[in-house]
Amino acid sequence: MADELKIGIVQVDIPEGANVIIGQSHFIKTVEDLYEAMVTSAPCIEFGIAFCEASGDCLIRHDGNNKDMELAVVENAKKINAGHVFIIAMRGGYPINVLSRIKDAQEVCRIFAATANPLQLVVAESGQGRGVMGVIDGFGTKGVEDEKDMDSRVKLLRDIIGYKR
Repeated sequence: MADELKIGIVQVDIPEGANVIIGQSHFIKTVEDLYEAMVTSAPCIEFGIAFCEASGDCLIRHDGNNKDMELAVVENAKKINAGHVFIIAMRGGYPINVLSRIKDAQEVCRIFAATANPLQLVVAESGQGRGVMGVIDGFGTKGVEDEKDMDSRVKLLRDIIGYKR
């Protein structure tokens, strides 16, 4: 076989108090469209977007409304270095607030993860380039919820986060 495949892990550095969304897209206007999706979904969210261009200049395209978040996603994009992968870091909201709009962007192909958990990307590298194969999001399960855990979940959703009535 003329080309070898290497598989590795990239640890995503999530800014404190932030969530990240990582996905795959296919066009240079990704940054502009994702910026628009973010500000029109939840204008109070602070965010940064980086996109690894996979052809032409092969640059990391970036934008955002918070310089620290933008710098964080650019650094993550450098480590990921996989074609057409984008990363959004956001604070002041949750992925649930913006995910539908992001998925509706015409050039978005898939979402790999939307999380605040420790996150690792499983990345494959060939002679041509790199790609994300999947994610390791958080930790393994430790059991099955009981009634007390169910009550805690309901309290979190209703009283703390305010997503349910």
